[in-house]
Amino acid sequence: MDFTYSEEQRMLADSLRRFIDAEYGFEARRKSARGGGSLDRAVWKGLAEMGVLGLTIDSEYGGFGEGATSQLVVQRELGRGLVLEPVTPSSVMAAAVLGAYGSAAQKQDWLPAIAAGERIVTLAYLEPGTRYRPEAARASASRSGGGYVLNGTKSLAWHGEAADAFLLTARVAGSDEIALFLVPRDSAGLSVSGYPTMDGLRAADVKLADVAVPADALVGQPGDGLAALDLGLSHGIAALCAEAAGAMEKLIEITAEYLGTRQQFGKPLAAFQALQHRVADMLVQKELAMSMAYVAAQALDEADPAQRRRMLSAAKVTVAKAGRFVGQQAVQLHGGMGMTDELAVGDYFKRLTMIDPLLGDSDYHLQRYTQVMAA
Repeated sequence: MDFTYSEEQRMLADSLRRFIDAEYGFEARRKSARGGGSLDRAVWKGLAEMGVLGLTIDSEYGGFGEGATSQLVVQRELGRGLVLEPVTPSSVMAAAVLGAYGSAAQKQDWLPAIAAGERIVTLAYLEPGTRYRPEAARASASRSGGGYVLNGTKSLAWHGEAADAFLLTARVAGSDEIALFLVPRDSAGLSVSGYPTMDGLRAADVKLADVAVPADALVGQPGDGLAALDLGLSHGIAALCAEAAGAMEKLIEITAEYLGTRQQFGKPLAAFQALQHRVADMLVQKELAMSMAYVAAQALDEADPAQRRRMLSAAKVTVAKAGRFVGQQAVQLHGGMGMTDELAVGDYFKRLTMIDPLLGDSDYHLQRYTQVMAA
């Protein structure tokens, strides 16, 4: 896989960076986050018009049919700008699941709307007490007439408040199968309770109380749930790794600029060799994270599921560790100002810290990596 930017990718990256700088500055992001939302419809429309939301969706459904390398380019820029909007859960993860496992009707109904920014779909697979293990789902799907009745609770649905539909996992009654259902937000018996997360994003708990869905709400076959979910999570992890690398890149630029302007003992902090070494260490970790983001993107084309999981888990753990290091160093190098809420450094630190628990924390992925290697 060639990760050298093509001319089209370079133009996309430049256009996206200019758009974020112009329409999504620090103050605008802060205002959106503190206003209790993480979806600016004007920004969302702009991302759709630039082709970001339909980047990997097939052209027959209004997208551009690009691959993992182009997605990495976009996610890197979104990370630099700390973009709040639900690009990863909807346009990356949900689009990948529906593109691979959705029926013809599901694809036609939802993929063009996702690409155009008209609809948002997110995954809801976590449950209280199950940690990151989707196979331990307790939500149930009972067959009823020609469809199913869903009951249970999902937690920490990423951008659940903004979603028009959820890709929900549930255990089919009378079997060990985990199925995946596409459930509209306005379904009777479905309720959503949203709340903020540490990094300014939003999550939600989704409760299902006798939610009746037709048979065509099933995504794939009843036994395809875990495989379909794993595909979505794989694309999400690759996107997160690229986003984190972009955030580290921008945070280092912010820190270097601060060290160049802050005076101590009559000269800028950047003149002190000890601080130069710490910035150099940050750069090393950022480059390591970027390299592992390439590994994660390459994993999406890996035919062997075990090898794909190994590569993604290795990337996720390495990037999370690098993000913590870069974030902590940036806060410390800003001195007392780094501990205040006045500078952007705090926002980047929080986001990089939250990269670890999203889509499986380091403990989970280390265990998964070990299991794959042992097998």
